[in-house]
Amino acid sequence: MDPQLRLAFNGDFAPEKYAVLLRCVNETEKWPADFRISETPIFLTDEFTDEATRAANAIIDLTRTAEFARDAASAVPKGLEVLNESAHPNFLVVDFGICGEGDRLVPRLIELQAFPSLFGFQLLLLHCMRKAYPAIPRNWTSSFGGIKDEAYIELLRRTIVADSDPENVVLLEIEPEKQKTRVDFAATQTLLGIRPVCVTKIKKRGRQLFYDRDGREVQIERIYNRVIFDELIRKPELNLPFQFQNDLDVKWVGHPNWYFRISKHSLPFLKTEQTSPAFFADEFPAGERIDSYVLKPLYSFAGLGVDLEPTREKLSALKNPHEWILQKKIQYAEFVPTVDGQKSKAEIRMMFVWPDDDRDPVLVNNLVRMSQGKMMGVDFNVDKTWVGASIALHDVE
Repeated sequence: MDPQLRLAFNGDFAPEKYAVLLRCVNETEKWPADFRISETPIFLTDEFTDEATRAANAIIDLTRTAEFARDAASAVPKGLEVLNESAHPNFLVVDFGICGEGDRLVPRLIELQAFPSLFGFQLLLLHCMRKAYPAIPRNWTSSFGGIKDEAYIELLRRTIVADSDPENVVLLEIEPEKQKTRVDFAATQTLLGIRPVCVTKIKKRGRQLFYDRDGREVQIERIYNRVIFDELIRKPELNLPFQFQNDLDVKWVGHPNWYFRISKHSLPFLKTEQTSPAFFADEFPAGERIDSYVLKPLYSFAGLGVDLEPTREKLSALKNPHEWILQKKIQYAEFVPTVDGQKSKAEIRMMFVWPDDDRDPVLVNNLVRMSQGKMMGVDFNVDKTWVGASIALHDVE
């Protein structure tokens, strides 16, 4: 993207520097990163940064309309509605594939979610990138709007902890110590003082929830929710001591209903220059070429169930076709030259935070996934380098 900085980075790259990056990522917190870290950040031009920022904000603006609210009203599956829904989501992320259009790179919407991303880890990754590659100019950063580290952490604190004592706030997850994203949980604990707690370790008394903290039973006032509903449904053996649908005296930070309201369910309703046509499977037009589309289940996470080669026969065989969407394929650009002569492609996640009392969400940071396979997932990038989790930097001067 920025050709001069890319050329300089590749010329200065050495395996020893990548080893420094990995040590920093994996040894700074109590848990390591259980996913591949790419050797390189990507360097955004001012033009692409501005376009991606405008596009992400435009898509978020569409989710705030009365028309969208009507469309999203039916998004939460019956039986999974959680009480005391917040007026707006606390977290929003917009995923763009970086695509080629003529001689320029453009962002094209893949997915969006009203669910927390790696807000703690991405700050750690930025610091580790700077440590491993000191030649990267200090005015190049991953944050948007000129937000400094201290202000970023304070915004997270206002959103997640608010007026509570950190010990009365928990990061809730299913067996957090076994999750691939556990490094983010550890980084969040370091930044905010809140502990990751397994859903099975919670105690319920009446409407109140408690957890054990160093031998003390502590009441939970706020839940930073990192539980993915479809994972919860796939594990009925967990035998939870409480149900999300109970009437509880807690504040959900990242209310579970928003996970469904702003999600793949939203894609058929979003129409901007940066979005691709999308349809519910039972509403797919007869005249459209199905081989130009990707079939995705609504209620899955991390690419599970995605079919890159759908057919009309497959659509006919779906038991609940309104719980699937077809989204027109996009063509990722291979734009990151590697030191071994290959080229990587990438997608960028634009990450928003929205405290309860603020009027608008704030675009704060980004996450990048790099690939050389058919998809971004690990299974499609086995034994490849310059792929995996990364970050996008841009010039703030």
